[in-house]
Amino acid sequence: MTAAETLRYGVIGGGMMAREHIANLGLIPGSAVTAIADPDSGQQALNAEAAPDAALLDDAAALVGRDDVDAVIVASPNHTHLDVLEQVFAGPPRPVLVEKPVVTTPHLGERLNALAASWRAPLWVAMEYRYMPPIAALLEELRKGVAGPLKMLTIREHRYPFLEKVGHWNRFNANTGGTMVEKCCHFFDLMRLILDDEPRRIFASGGADVNHREERYGGRRPDIIDNAYAVVDFAGGARAMLELCMFAEGAWFQEEITATGVKGRVACSIPGPERRIGGHAREAMLEVSPRDPIDPRRRPVPVDPAVLGAGEHHGSTYYQHLRFREAALGRGAVEVTLADGLKAVAMGAAAERSIAEGVPVDL
Repeated sequence: MTAAETLRYGVIGGGMMAREHIANLGLIPGSAVTAIADPDSGQQALNAEAAPDAALLDDAAALVGRDDVDAVIVASPNHTHLDVLEQVFAGPPRPVLVEKPVVTTPHLGERLNALAASWRAPLWVAMEYRYMPPIAALLEELRKGVAGPLKMLTIREHRYPFLEKVGHWNRFNANTGGTMVEKCCHFFDLMRLILDDEPRRIFASGGADVNHREERYGGRRPDIIDNAYAVVDFAGGARAMLELCMFAEGAWFQEEITATGVKGRVACSIPGPERRIGGHAREAMLEVSPRDPIDPRRRPVPVDPAVLGAGEHHGSTYYQHLRFREAALGRGAVEVTLADGLKAVAMGAAAERSIAEGVPVDL
């Protein structure tokens, strides 16, 4: 590793996801976090522990103005992304990794598209789930053609409720874009990636039935939904379904994905964070089931324990950073573009609208 290949990162936002990025960068040689911007003093104390050599700043503008930052990570609350990116775009061109959802509404996405049109550095939307090793293994099998042309795709996430955030910002649709944007943009992105196609219609049903019902913040009751089904029709004729439940902490696997084509079926299962499910070692699994023979082929998908321990997303943040690093150093392409991020937001927003109005929404 030469000095020229060392990337110095500035992180905007100081919450849990920012610290996951910092922890994963600590596993990648040639990476240094030189500055962290966050206005919350409590978060800054935690940031000082996560990156003791980094300058701690109060706002994004101060970070953008520094000359010891080669690449920027935006990990601030969802509703701040556009304002933060406006400040970043006002500075020198640097590779940017911006957390999902890149914006909270399609309208804001139009504004961001216009702002980003003249940006001359890599702009990457952080869709970590693409880089989970079990999902990467599933994609590899599907690209071999073992399932044939895909006709059905099912994604199921049974998990714990939303965690507490500073100021409880993630309890309200106005800040998050709604659960189908905040949480499920990952899954809508995976639908497009796995099917290699574009959606044309979404029908969703969901509700706020269990979580956060007794909570009040400034007299306001949280309005985010905690469970939903969404069915998506794709232009090429395939159908995809999402099943989300955010009061299912006891599920053996947190995410399960099944892709079925004319020749067979490929599925993967991903355990949740160990500390939330009793500390038992749980391996991710990949299953390939051709129609003939009937018996499936199964294999565990191992992930380095150090990588698993660096965050909540089954190693995906680490593997995403390896790929972003190549783009930032000019040795690879941006794999998750702004267009990808905005399409995931549009699908989530359409699902939220479908739930609210009880009708299918054309895309």
